[in-house]
Amino acid sequence: MLAGGQGTRLRPLTLARAKPVVPFCNRPFLAWQLALLREHGVTDVILSCSYRVEDVRAALAGDACGVALRFVVETEPLGTGGGVRNAADIARGHVFVLNGDVLTDADLGAMRRFHRARGARVTILLARVADPRQYGLVETGADGRIRRFREKPAAQEEITTDTINAGVYLIDADLLRRMPADRPVSIEREFFPALIADGVPCYGFLPPAYWRDIGSPAAYHAGQMDVLEGRLRTPLAPPGERGEAGWIAASARVAAGAAVRPPSAIADGVRVAAGARVGPRAVLGPGCVVGAGARVESSILWERVEVGDGAALADCVVGAGARIGAHAVVGAGAVLESGAVVPARARLPGRERPEGDRGRVLD
Repeated sequence: MLAGGQGTRLRPLTLARAKPVVPFCNRPFLAWQLALLREHGVTDVILSCSYRVEDVRAALAGDACGVALRFVVETEPLGTGGGVRNAADIARGHVFVLNGDVLTDADLGAMRRFHRARGARVTILLARVADPRQYGLVETGADGRIRRFREKPAAQEEITTDTINAGVYLIDADLLRRMPADRPVSIEREFFPALIADGVPCYGFLPPAYWRDIGSPAAYHAGQMDVLEGRLRTPLAPPGERGEAGWIAASARVAAGAAVRPPSAIADGVRVAAGARVGPRAVLGPGCVVGAGARVESSILWERVEVGDGAALADCVVGAGARIGAHAVVGAGAVLESGAVVPARARLPGRERPEGDRGRVLD
């Protein structure tokens, strides 16, 4: 599993947290991938890390979802291929490789069966998207064999397919040693194109499934809204007891006269004061405090966020330890870094959220 990226697209959230373990419905994001792997019989996971490695270790110490974790740490970043190559000496058989920012419920067992039935050496999970230019384009024949792999084509290049690389691979382990171990390597720009050029059997797998790249703040926000609304088929859930309002931890305190509207996720130690309204579609991390008469809707709050009396938050993401002043307004698309302070009665309109930013169903 590739867990070494610095998460530049997800800044400012990743200035103080490694991208693979940013809170996601009150669990580290990688926990959702580990749960997927465990569901399909994968119990031995190698994490290829290079940035804020201790963040990853600490976050997964109590949330490994029943898999055994081993860490391979790059002293210098070696690219997507280099991170995989570092694990080659301890990998055997068929190896699933997951990018650290992919949220999916794809049937990995079916992907494994597809791989074996076709005699593939590499199988790549594919997705169909309306605008494929920001991804790696994958052109396949009628039997699914990959004919061409193009990583993020330039604006002037012709688009010949809407199927993209969805960031989940099944690779015969012995192929990993074809990558050099002493320099950065791109698995998308070098390794896959070279295999295809050499005639190595590479196939694309396109199942019906949910898929999203959560690497941008808008997608990170939307993915959690999708989890709350049940769009992702997963054995995992936000922490807390599931009730009419959503998942609420036993130690959370909701005052009389306050309301939590479904679907929401309320973590340990949260306090919601009288007259406040939380939800629908709200995620409150451990230790958050929502003041009297405040409103938090369609928003993600990390740990220990303080929302002042009468403040209003909608469609935003707020980093750990931030303080929102009384009667302040934080609007759609706003992303506040950890420790941010919003003065009383300030207004942050945020950014307009991109059209059509919903989870994709592969078909």
